[in-house]
Amino acid sequence: MSMFELRVRCVSMNQAAATHSAIPLDVGSYTAVEAARLLRTPALNIRRWMQGYDHGPKEKRRHSPPLWTPQLAMINDHLEIGFRDLVELRFVKAFLAAGVGLVAVRNCLERARECVEDDHPLSTQRFRTDGRSIFLQTFEGSDEPKLIDLRSRQYVFNQVFERSFKDLDIEDDAVVRWRPYKGKASIVIDPTRSFGQPIAASFGIPTTVLSDAAKAEGSIARAARLYDVPVAVVRDAVHFEEDLLAA
Repeated sequence: MSMFELRVRCVSMNQAAATHSAIPLDVGSYTAVEAARLLRTPALNIRRWMQGYDHGPKEKRRHSPPLWTPQLAMINDHLEIGFRDLVELRFVKAFLAAGVGLVAVRNCLERARECVEDDHPLSTQRFRTDGRSIFLQTFEGSDEPKLIDLRSRQYVFNQVFERSFKDLDIEDDAVVRWRPYKGKASIVIDPTRSFGQPIAASFGIPTTVLSDAAKAEGSIARAARLYDVPVAVVRDAVHFEEDLLAA
């Protein structure tokens, strides 16, 4: 059984058992493990960023709160995040990879929420247009070692901005889709389709299903015929899934 099939079965069981906890169809739904897989980062990072964590010596233990409240409410301490949480986490990971510390990222998020007036500011059109000034103003006087002058700050922001927004689609002022495989339109993550799992855009078939079919059939071409999908689309799905495994 593929990850997607298992997920649909679990969601169906949950909906039947408790309607009030059903997953909204336009939000998307990802466990920490699923989000980690898509973002190519350890699941521990997802939990730390979205649930907070304790740090420091035992006698001076401190707690760092979550970077923000997830779109989906936790049930029995089970973390579930939405599509916009996933997109925001892409930016968090990118900023950290560029050398911005977590405290500075938290400060940037707080300022962005104030400026954009949205709980998920990084995934908005406003941040796309005004993010540079929000980012630079946040770090005025910052002690961040890799942000020692305006030029380096601009470099960090440009690096994150160019990589993060080039494969995102924005409608009605917010990110609505992510094209996760090299920015190509063949594969999308859309919270309104298949609970936000990666799918072949024009056919709605999960990439895990197409990739598994290619393995089972021993041929991308045979899998394409089986699902009546172009060979190029199946090939992209296979390569996308392989990239996720290799990360």
